[in-house]
Amino acid sequence: MSMHLQGSLFDQAEDVRLGPLRGVRRTELGDGAWIDLLPGWLSGADALFVRLAAEVPWQAERRQMYEHVVDVPRLLAFYRSDDALPHPVLEEARDALSAHYAAELGEPFTTAGLCYYRDGRDSVAWHGDRIGRGSREDTMVAILSVGAPRDLLLRPRGGGGTVRRPLGHGDLIVMGGSCQRTWEHAIPKSTRAAGPRISIQFRPQGVR
Repeated sequence: MSMHLQGSLFDQAEDVRLGPLRGVRRTELGDGAWIDLLPGWLSGADALFVRLAAEVPWQAERRQMYEHVVDVPRLLAFYRSDDALPHPVLEEARDALSAHYAAELGEPFTTAGLCYYRDGRDSVAWHGDRIGRGSREDTMVAILSVGAPRDLLLRPRGGGGTVRRPLGHGDLIVMGGSCQRTWEHAIPKSTRAAGPRISIQFRPQGVR
């Protein structure tokens, strides 16, 4: 699998490690939805990207789209609660997030879904993670990004302004409250030169 990652000038660490979560900053979106953002939570993110790109058993999927079957424009991998994650730092991240959000979430993060955006042609359409419990109750989805930054867009489900957050090189974003029901999010295609990015999405059990 070929990849061309241009590393960050600010993340040349070879040791892959997490920083403290106390620097998280919250933005209230409205309708009970919010996002927390912590740029550069993970140092050594480029080294982690290279390992995940090479070692994760990525799957190319096809899905029904109206009368056609089309390729999903990204590669995917999924780890259940009893699966070993592909790098020890991801276990540490899941545990740290579970501890930090224990009072609000009331349960741990258990599963991890990985998406590999190989270039600017890979994307994910507008959606909310509303399969399962996220369709009827408040929950959280925590996303750790490694590789080149890509824009994550969020918009109210009923219409309104778009919130844009570029994510990559070890950045963390947590979507919480009613975000999965009242807002949508997307990674749009990009005509700019976009290097590869991998996102790791931590979710509680039963949230997809």
